[in-house]
Amino acid sequence: MEGSTYVDLFATKGIEYLLVIGFLAIFVLFWRYINTPIQAWVVPETAKRTIALTEGWFHLADGYFYHQGHSWAVPEGNDVVKVGIDDFAQKLLGRLNSITLPQIGEQVQQGEKGWELRIDSKSLPMLSPIDGEVLSINEEVLRSPELINLDPYGKGWLMKIKVPQMKADLKNLLSGRVAKAWIGETVNALRQRVDGSLGILLQDGGVPVPGIARNISEENWYQLAREFLMS
Repeated sequence: MEGSTYVDLFATKGIEYLLVIGFLAIFVLFWRYINTPIQAWVVPETAKRTIALTEGWFHLADGYFYHQGHSWAVPEGNDVVKVGIDDFAQKLLGRLNSITLPQIGEQVQQGEKGWELRIDSKSLPMLSPIDGEVLSINEEVLRSPELINLDPYGKGWLMKIKVPQMKADLKNLLSGRVAKAWIGETVNALRQRVDGSLGILLQDGGVPVPGIARNISEENWYQLAREFLMS
């Protein structure tokens, strides 16, 4: 028709339509994101950190029996058990200045004070994992307590003890999968403490700094010892 003009509404409004569609798409994605359960994206990351700490930092030796105060016992036959300090304890405390062991012939009791560690100006008793009579002590570790840090399940052993009721004593300790579950729970508890009341004492990637106890106050030192080493 003469004098009339054809207007293509889609052509003139196309960009606006695309903007509206794009906005709706973004809105839908945002809505789904904020309504996603927290567990779906937080828990897996927490689990990864826990696994990394347990498997990459604290080591449990196979075939050993563990006291919850972080000492260990391993049978050597003829009612004789070798005892020592586990990897968690030595990494928690860091380099040791000295260690005081009982005399040969003395009696130790499961869950009672077995020896004492010295770290700088601090002293810390640790609990014996079993009952019995001290048959021998590791003289080398008395001269070089750093052996506990270098090889806690080998050259860093502390004593050999004659245990009259070995089966009963070992039954009270943790081993195998139970021990691994226990150290996992211990790692979680340590993470909560170092991320909170003890301040930030982690290296990159969430791995605890060796010798955490050296970096905290005297009051928190004893609190940490009581909680994790049961002293």
